[in-house]
Amino acid sequence: MLEEANRLIEQNPGYRVEIIGGQLTATPPADIPHSRVLNKITRPLVAAGLDDGETEVHQGIGLWLPEGPEDYAIPDLVVVDADSDGHLVRNNCYDPVVFRLVLEVTSSNFNTDLRFKVGAYAQAMIPIYVIVNRKHQRVHVLTEPAGGECGSHRVYAAGELASLPDSLGAKVTLDVGELLAAGRPQPGKPGTPRETEGG
Repeated sequence: MLEEANRLIEQNPGYRVEIIGGQLTATPPADIPHSRVLNKITRPLVAAGLDDGETEVHQGIGLWLPEGPEDYAIPDLVVVDADSDGHLVRNNCYDPVVFRLVLEVTSSNFNTDLRFKVGAYAQAMIPIYVIVNRKHQRVHVLTEPAGGECGSHRVYAAGELASLPDSLGAKVTLDVGELLAAGRPQPGKPGTPRETEGG
């Protein structure tokens, strides 16, 4: 399946190809609101010192999944231990043991993030899984993985603050309304014409 996955990557530049539960998935390139959410989330993580010292913040890093012989995912954003370079497993994917947080921003394939990846990341013992659910306008924080399930699943709506567990390595609180607003297309704003010189 890895050979087929790599073929798909070559044939579809910009697509995110993953193998989850033995199923091959290909996700089209993200839109600008998706990227905007990732930017909004990255700022408080960096401000809390999570990208300098014991941990690092990355986007698009492969996570090797224990569920199947060739399973892997490419989360939108992760917080990993700073020594993660030494934990490369295969196919540019890293051992789940170095991941402190995995985050997904839903796109057209929102069922993958909300259903299949919940079990896959719990099976991999990822301590914190955050989903910015643009489809249903919620933020999910899943923790306490055990037996392929998460023991805690908190759901936040706009107007609430989502505090991430201290196991992350720093205190981080996410403004749910800000993230959800960033994930919606922004109406075009008319530009102000620049004045010409001498006019």
